[in-house]
Order: sequence, then structure tokens, then C-alpha cells
Amino acid sequence: MMRSLDHYRLLGRSGLRVSPLSLGTMTFGKDWGWGADATEARRIFDLYIDRGGNFVDTSVNYTDGASERLLGEFMRDRRDRLVLATKFTMAREPGNPNSGGNHRLNLLRSVEQSLRQLGTDRIDLLYLHAWDFTTQPEEVMRALDDLVRAGKIVYAGICNTPAWRIAQMQTLADLRGWSPLIALQVEYSLVERTVEYELLPMAQALGLGVLPWSPLGGGILTGKYSRSDLSDENEANVSRTRKGVIASTGHLNERSLQIAEVVGTVAKELNASRSQVALAWTLLNPAVVSPIMGARTLAQAQDNFGALDISFDAEQLDRLDQASMLPPIFPERFIGRPMAQQLIRGGANVQGRG
Repeated sequence: MMRSLDHYRLLGRSGLRVSPLSLGTMTFGKDWGWGADATEARRIFDLYIDRGGNFVDTSVNYTDGASERLLGEFMRDRRDRLVLATKFTMAREPGNPNSGGNHRLNLLRSVEQSLRQLGTDRIDLLYLHAWDFTTQPEEVMRALDDLVRAGKIVYAGICNTPAWRIAQMQTLADLRGWSPLIALQVEYSLVERTVEYELLPMAQALGLGVLPWSPLGGGILTGKYSRSDLSDENEANVSRTRKGVIASTGHLNERSLQIAEVVGTVAKELNASRSQVALAWTLLNPAVVSPIMGARTLAQAQDNFGALDISFDAEQLDRLDQASMLPPIFPERFIGRPMAQQLIRGGANVQGRG
């Protein structure tokens, strides 16, 4: 089992070495009203690097560009020690329809803006931030490959996109000899396990390392929220407060609070924090390479690092699994039936590959 940030892991099908926890920096900058100021962000960054961490995650639009600008200052004297990841897709100019989306024009403009904000000559890992349902996959993959060939990005990844579309894009890249996708960012935690249906198996099969975002369920798994925070208006709440963002996901509900209670019980047994338990659980999935930890304070960052020391026994894992388990969906719901298995295997005992 890994015990520190400098026990590096390979990212997807690449030979790139990254830390088992990634430093998320959506909390760097107070421009959205709830992040860390420049001083606290610098302390978090320095602690992560000093502990051996090398994988830093941001986006062109996080805190309206402040996240990238702060990172540009922080990493100036140690740029080559870092694997720097950022993202494009999200609109940056209200009223300009081409300032967002996955098309080539926005991709090129976004990369140039990120390079300026970060004060660097390359992006080590560029993610497509979310599928826009308008741009053709050929346009995206060819444009990403052009940027790799130009040396402006080194690797490409993808976030928040249907599994079938990612499989199509990866196959297209392989057939055309274009740069493949090596990383997948998805929401994954004990309160969001639906990615286990299609996205995580797809990632394993096609060589994409998985980086869970919101592994703490937006703070729900830390015990931050209680039943007094539940409301019929939760899903309609789109305010930029932290609670508003989490409520709008639909995860702030009775089921999630019940899962959080089990996390709390296991944490107490292990003499660990709830955050450490929640993060450590995501690392157990073989598809997961490096969960993204987002801290607003130095104390939160220090606590999160302790997730690498957590070991569960079988009974604790079973309790966490039973509390958060999802029912099977089609076609697994059909194929998994004894009658279907008997028909498929002809009554023989056949060892599968998953």
C-alpha cells in the first residue's frame, strides 16, 4: 500500500508518473466568494510539493482565472517538478458563443489563455472539461493532436463525458495515429457511484487513468451537513455558495446523510477523519490513479494526506459498500441472472476477464 505522495503511479496508458493524490486548485482564489486567499493557497501548494506531490489540477476558468495565475506564481522556480493539468470548454466571455465549447477555435484560444495565466510554455495534461453535444469527435481529437505535435500540450484527457463517446474518441485516435486520451476525470465517491456502471470499466479497458473529483461528496461525507440542511429546493439552488453548489448536485439528501453516518462510524474505529476514510475508499478501485483533493485551508490539506495511511478490514469495507451500493442496470441486470449465465456459458465454469 502507498504511504506517501512520492509513491508515484503511472497515469493511464502513458509512462507519466503522478502522485496518488492530486492537488485540486478550484479553491485557489476568493473570486467566487469561498476559496483560499493567496497566502493560504501558497501554504497549501508548498506543503503538497514539500511532501513529494507532483500532480496539480486547475482549469482556465477556475475562480475566473485566479487559480491559474496563482499557480503560475507558486510554481515559477519548480515548474519541471510538476505535472500540470488544466482544462478547456467552459465559456469565459458572456455573450460570446464561441468562448465556450469543444470546437477548435475555443480550444486554441483557451490554451493560449491558460499558457499566459500560468506563465508556462506547455500544459502537461489538457482535459476537455465537459462534452458540449455539438462538436464532432474528429474535430476535437485532431485539434488535440495538433497541439501535442506543436508542443503546447503533452498529453490529453477528458472529463464529464458519456462512456460511449469517450470510447468512440479513443478508438478514432488509435485508428488515425493521433494522441490518445490518457486520463478521465469523473465525479466519484461513496455518494456518487453511478460511474461504476460504464465509465470506470471503459477507462480500464481503454487505458485512461481515473481521477475522481469531489471524492468527499462535496463535503457531505465529512459530516459537514445534517438533516437540517435538507430542503425540497436543494436541486433548484444554483447559488455560488459552497452549500448552494452542493445542493444543486442533488446529493444533499437523506440517503447521502445515511452513507455519511457509516463513514463517521468507520472513521471513529480507525481513529481517522471522515475525509481520510472517504478519500481512501476511492483509491481502492483499480481504475483510480489519483483522487483530486481540494482544500481551502492548510489543516484540511494536512488531514487529506492521511488518507494514504488508511487500511480497511473486510467488515468495514462491506459496511461502506452496503450503505452506498447501487442496483444493477441493464444489461448487467439481465446478463447477471443465473439462467442467462447458464445459457451464455453452456453450463461450463468459464473464468472471465470482466
